[in-house]
Amino acid sequence: MGGALRGEAAGQGVTAHDPRGLAGKVAVIAGGATGIGAATAARLGAEGVRVVVGDIAGEAAEATAQAIRGAGGAAAACAFDLADPESVRALIDSAVAGFGGVDLLFNVGSDMSLLRADTDVVDIDFEVWDRTMAVTLRGYLASMKHALPLMLSRGGGAIVNMSSAAAFIGEPTRPAYATAKAGIGALTRHVASRWGREGIRCNAVAPGFTGTDAMRAAPQWPDLEAAALRGTRSTRVGYPADIAALVTFLMSDDGAWVNGQVINIDGGAVLR
Repeated sequence: MGGALRGEAAGQGVTAHDPRGLAGKVAVIAGGATGIGAATAARLGAEGVRVVVGDIAGEAAEATAQAIRGAGGAAAACAFDLADPESVRALIDSAVAGFGGVDLLFNVGSDMSLLRADTDVVDIDFEVWDRTMAVTLRGYLASMKHALPLMLSRGGGAIVNMSSAAAFIGEPTRPAYATAKAGIGALTRHVASRWGREGIRCNAVAPGFTGTDAMRAAPQWPDLEAAALRGTRSTRVGYPADIAALVTFLMSDDGAWVNGQVINIDGGAVLR
């Protein structure tokens, strides 16, 4: 898909009091139309960050950007496809065109429609494997490839990649998804090692079961929630706002000494 900005950004959203060092920075959310991506875009917008909401669902991305603008922040939407490296380049370029550069990057997009076909290593179709890697692993590589030079030109920046508890727990299904999410950890450590001394921080978050709006609207939600609670050491399941808070911390000055880490956020489902 194309990468043109859709909708004008209203205001700068810069606060006079900025203890976390985020106000005025430019963030690209690669997969920000709904769920964790949208919650993080909204949280960053409230912190005074100028946000580019990228997603293959262009209209939903625009709705998220409009909500940020309606709350007094600065945001624009860009329709793009993580599986297409040139489309990913256009997303990053749109941040430069709209806001002058890139300081922050959150890679969160994934093709969740593949999960039912992501069975096991005997039954999986290679097309499912290849598509998962193209979106979740190569797509993240592409966004970092294009964003890093821009961050370095501004003296540094912060990247957060979306991993998953699936990278650690060894599920009997979803081998492609788990492998891609584990690979994200390796990419994260590479970037932190290669450019950390040049002002780049690169971390990953690994959520467990997270109750998005779409999941909570499903008829089977009570059963899903109960099953998830049995696998955690917590009084509740996670929500997108929980993940958004951690991502915001890692991007802010509060997380200035955290680099190259994959951080589980799952109510204690994975202990390590």
